[in-house]
Amino acid sequence: MTQSTYTAYPPCTPYFVPQGSKAEARDSAPELEVEQPSTATLVLQNGLCLQGYSFGAEGRNISGECVFQTGMVGYPESMTDPSYSGQILIITYPLVGNYGVPDREAMDPLLKDLPAYFESSKIHIAALIVSQASPEFSHYLAHSSLSDWLKEQGVPAIYGVDTRAITKKIREEGVMLGKLLFPKSGSNEVTDEEISSLEWRDPNEANLVAEVSLSEPKLYTPDPSVLRTLPNGKPIRIVAVDIGMKFNQARCFVKRGVELKIVPWNYDFLAEDNIDGLFLSNGPGDPVTIQPTIENVRKAIALKRFPIFGICLGHQILALASGAQTEKMKYGNRGQNIPCTHMLTSRCYITTQNHGYAVKTDTLPDGVSELFINANDGTNEGIYFTDLPYFSVQFHPEASAGPCDTEFLFDIFIDTVVRCAEAGKVEGPVIFPGTKEAEERRALEAEWHAKEDLSEDEMYVGRIVNGRRIRKVLVLGSGGLTIGQAGEFDYSGSQAIKALKEENIYTVLINPNIATIQTSKGLADKCYFLPVTPDCVRKVIQRERPD
Repeated sequence: MTQSTYTAYPPCTPYFVPQGSKAEARDSAPELEVEQPSTATLVLQNGLCLQGYSFGAEGRNISGECVFQTGMVGYPESMTDPSYSGQILIITYPLVGNYGVPDREAMDPLLKDLPAYFESSKIHIAALIVSQASPEFSHYLAHSSLSDWLKEQGVPAIYGVDTRAITKKIREEGVMLGKLLFPKSGSNEVTDEEISSLEWRDPNEANLVAEVSLSEPKLYTPDPSVLRTLPNGKPIRIVAVDIGMKFNQARCFVKRGVELKIVPWNYDFLAEDNIDGLFLSNGPGDPVTIQPTIENVRKAIALKRFPIFGICLGHQILALASGAQTEKMKYGNRGQNIPCTHMLTSRCYITTQNHGYAVKTDTLPDGVSELFINANDGTNEGIYFTDLPYFSVQFHPEASAGPCDTEFLFDIFIDTVVRCAEAGKVEGPVIFPGTKEAEERRALEAEWHAKEDLSEDEMYVGRIVNGRRIRKVLVLGSGGLTIGQAGEFDYSGSQAIKALKEENIYTVLINPNIATIQTSKGLADKCYFLPVTPDCVRKVIQRERPD
């Protein structure tokens, strides 16, 4: 059995010996007894076994799907996200637990009977795997340690394993199943017999949505001071289909002054008389397992009674209901820093994501187009109907614990609901700010391109900006640095050079510091190792004549 072990060292106790040698001081140091934590073993489906130390609930062996998440913060939100149901969560950030866990009894001031600081009422992950678990915590909201919370909820967890090595394996081989096993009493290792005694469990084969969805409809109303109404004076009511809904999605609606009625995953919302808009939430598992929801949404699309907005699993459901297909990704996208490009405005947004399935772009039917794409891997991140007010996104605009760059999508949806109510009909696409300006900009660029006679084999064709073609750019590098500056300034400069080269622009760099990424061979087209001073910059400009 291949193992990765972690040694726990006793804490250092400072003491002072005024006289004597170092050896005498060492010999006189007090002996410390450190209680060793229990061990547990993570077994991957490819045969790799990794032993770590337990800091959660013990004694219960579990099996699930191993996935990794790259976020640096937000472990309370991630662990209570229903989308992680049945999954063994591996956090790549090395230190976890240092800011503790908020009070589980504190209620949300908006949603009244729901927890204030979590995405659901319990932990949904099957187990937690981290590199280093902090037993000490410090945060103004902290109520307990992460370890205490895990034990309270009966969720196993281990630390002391190389989580980045596991992540590399998953990236290379794809998402795989795993088991977390505790050895029998008196032993530190699990046997082959113990490993084979627990069956592999693929959570995606089950209807996970039915397990996490609420069982009865529930209505949340906003504070009267922020209540939004339709032209007839009736409060705006959104019906949200709970297919694994995060609490922050409910907060995003209620704080915007709309009534929110949350209904179960298989609820017939078409029988509702009071519904101004339909929202499809996030959720776990394979989207094709919830056919009743897909069929209800398919009917809603055809009826054209109200606008529709979907997030994450809700995005996939809207796509399937429109006639498109989904596919399982190699290892999914789970993190807080994933860039997505808005296809109508060309603007890029940083998003939070948590999904293992994606919509297949080439299966989108006529009348449905891409709204967002993933700037990293090119996968679909959103769709919109070109003649109806229906749209959805794969990422999380509500994003607790952030970023919140795309939370404005909730405002766009509510504005669309109001527009359709004022018009008395549900038609026309969703209006996204900046679309018209982007179309005008593209038309102008096309006009500029048409006026130029540019040979196709020219290497540095550059880019047209305000009617002028930019082929050569001078980049002022990080220069002489002090400790602590190199990372920030070198990174920004190197990224600028990469971006310019992607636009086929010739780059000239001035940077006297040879120990930087900016000055690496093959990055800038030409590099001057000169001080970044007015005199030197002036001479380089005279020589290079940048645009």
